[in-house]
Amino acid sequence: MISKETIDKIFSTARVEEVISDFVNLKKSGSNYKGLSPFVDEKTPSFMVSPAKQIWKDFSSGKGGNVVTFIMEQEHYTYPEALRYLAKKYHIDIEEDETELTEEQKEIQLNKESLYQLSEVANEYFQQQLWDEEEGKTLALSYFREREIRDEIIKQFQLGYSPKSRSAFTTYALEKGYKREALEKSGLGIFKEDSEIGYDRFRERVIFPIHSFSGRVLGFGGRVLQNHGKTAKYLNSPESEIYHKSQTLYGLFQAKTHIIKEDNCYLVEGYMDVITLYQNGIKNVVASSGTSLTTDQIRLIKRLTPNITILYDGDPAGIKASFRGIDMILEQEMNVRVLLFPQGEDPDSFARKHTTEEIELYFKQNIKDFINFKTDVLLEETQGDPIKKASLIRDIVGSIALITNLIQQEIYIKECSRLLDISEQVLFSELAQISQPKENKENSSSAPRPQLQVINKQSSKEVDFTYKIEEDILDLMLSYGDFEIEIKYQDEDETYSTTVIEEIVQKLQEDDIQFSIDFYNKIFHDIIEGLENNELRTGSYFVKSEEEEFTHFAAEKMLKKYSISKNWEAKEIFVPTLEQNLAKNTKDVILTYKSMKIIQMKNALALQLKEEDLTDEKRITIFKQLMNLDTLLKRIKQLENRVM
Repeated sequence: MISKETIDKIFSTARVEEVISDFVNLKKSGSNYKGLSPFVDEKTPSFMVSPAKQIWKDFSSGKGGNVVTFIMEQEHYTYPEALRYLAKKYHIDIEEDETELTEEQKEIQLNKESLYQLSEVANEYFQQQLWDEEEGKTLALSYFREREIRDEIIKQFQLGYSPKSRSAFTTYALEKGYKREALEKSGLGIFKEDSEIGYDRFRERVIFPIHSFSGRVLGFGGRVLQNHGKTAKYLNSPESEIYHKSQTLYGLFQAKTHIIKEDNCYLVEGYMDVITLYQNGIKNVVASSGTSLTTDQIRLIKRLTPNITILYDGDPAGIKASFRGIDMILEQEMNVRVLLFPQGEDPDSFARKHTTEEIELYFKQNIKDFINFKTDVLLEETQGDPIKKASLIRDIVGSIALITNLIQQEIYIKECSRLLDISEQVLFSELAQISQPKENKENSSSAPRPQLQVINKQSSKEVDFTYKIEEDILDLMLSYGDFEIEIKYQDEDETYSTTVIEEIVQKLQEDDIQFSIDFYNKIFHDIIEGLENNELRTGSYFVKSEEEEFTHFAAEKMLKKYSISKNWEAKEIFVPTLEQNLAKNTKDVILTYKSMKIIQMKNALALQLKEEDLTDEKRITIFKQLMNLDTLLKRIKQLENRVM
């Protein structure tokens, strides 16, 4: 187990805004940062980060917490895994408690973590084979150098080599203690049913490790160095618990900060396209790894920038592939541009033949927005044929129809009108026709009408305001618990100083009040335990909890979605804040809560009075109890300065 001292050091060193900016494009918003949610697909940023409080809150998904819980949510890590990730990022040495591992922990290689560990071991093995073994240096290292890839780039992308020997890595992994099941699940080793001896999937190939957003190895791509007839040129890891090809982008780990900085992402097809461009200074580049572009891949980029530039080969297949990609990107409400390389060139070959300045100049002169690109390509195919031109117009307007922003739609319609020499009115009419089927489908008169139903009011769930008040009480304790307030003594003008937490706990304990929800009680009793140990446990305490339920709740209370605009102050309109009226708000919420508890007790007693077999003695007792509760309620109302 990781020692408490190490955990404390990680929390004090790691900056939540720094860590999250590796995954989300954050922009300043007052004293906080704001970005698009990394957990759900959204149009308006609702993901908030507070550097001052070192917490985050995603108002779309409801998730929130500290820097550790973000990594747990984002990378699906366990608590210790997230701590180790942050320790590695901030170069913190991990101290382990001397605790004996259980048998269950020793069997961890059978689960997801085992695949991560095995992938890391394989990655180190392949790199060692490339740099230290004669076979690797002769075949693989020389291959990369022939492709003019510099050593520092080879190391940065962690390129490697899997040797010729049929089962070199499989044997190595088994000797390291990894089991056959883990090798099979990862795809690194392949076993026949009747054989205990496996063989390597990637033997005699140069290796391209595929990383997660945070840099963890998920899988591998391998390229043959010698043509063996039917052998596939490229081979990828199979789908596994940790590797999903449609949800990964090659080079994203290396490119993410450059994508944010440039506010644009270049999208290519292959591993070498990424590496060669990166080496030549075009570092905001990723690859779809030979697979057709997917919605999940586009959303990965959208978290960093709304702008994608597709770089495709100049052959017909590349052109056709770009059309599908353009429409998918537009559907995700992103901006898309396209660049085609000269016939016979791809990003890799072009970058190796030109300097960085020449590449940048070619990009500047040849990148087109999708309207110009599709028009140029499709006009060549029409060759003056009016029927084909009509089809071209419908195709281009179909792409414009995917754009939800009406202003952008109009701008593209105007551009399309200019390029195709056709009136805007006709294009808008075509746009309306293309959009019509979707509307008709939703509003079709032929669709069955919903049956009218009488709603039984008795079945409607009444809002229990008690839960809301209990949440408000916890909100005060978590957000302002250590704030000092001045409270008046009962029936006196003198005041005493206390903290919000101490005042609330004292007033609730004197009447032995318990919260209605078990989770709220857990937090309340944890706060009481803190007081017994001379500790004020506010939100900053709970947000560091290992229990996600605690961290999410604390982050939600500490980081509010809305705040009072500075514009009010500029107009000399001063809106009182909760903090400014903290003593009054604390007093009011306690009294309101006690009032509701008394009303609940009265309602329960009133129900008892309706019981048929109630004795006179019991009835008199209930009436006395009701009278006492009425007296208490009137006293509370007086304290609240309310008129009965």
